[in-house]
Amino acid sequence: MLNKADITPQLAEELSADREKVLKFIADLKWRDGYVCRNCGHTNYCEGKTPSSRRCTRCKKEESATANTIFHNIKFPVNKAFFIAYNVCMLGNDISTYKYSEQLGINQMTCWKFRKRIQDCLIKQGPEKSIVSLNKVIIL
Repeated sequence: MLNKADITPQLAEELSADREKVLKFIADLKWRDGYVCRNCGHTNYCEGKTPSSRRCTRCKKEESATANTIFHNIKFPVNKAFFIAYNVCMLGNDISTYKYSEQLGINQMTCWKFRKRIQDCLIKQGPEKSIVSLNKVIIL
């Protein structure tokens, strides 16, 4: 479980700047209790073709770090999505989607839809607004 002290604003900024680091962070969170193949239930894996993905050694099914998380099927860089997710979990609606759009260089409606996805997940998980919420948002 993540604690609020585990992700400082400096760490969040560092993760938001590098795609590989944020993918590794998401993978570490996703498989913190060990890898289990969603297809066959096997627990042994090898490195997948893409960064931070894992491939089951039994059925050869590959799963990315973002699969079945809040970052699944996003059409913009995962580090920018992490930046939005972190800020929504920490600040709520204090930053407008226009500001995200301007700051990250992506469409305002894309920012709005992703923020809405995060907010829906937070509502589903409970009213708490902390970094623990970010953990729940990422893992779904």
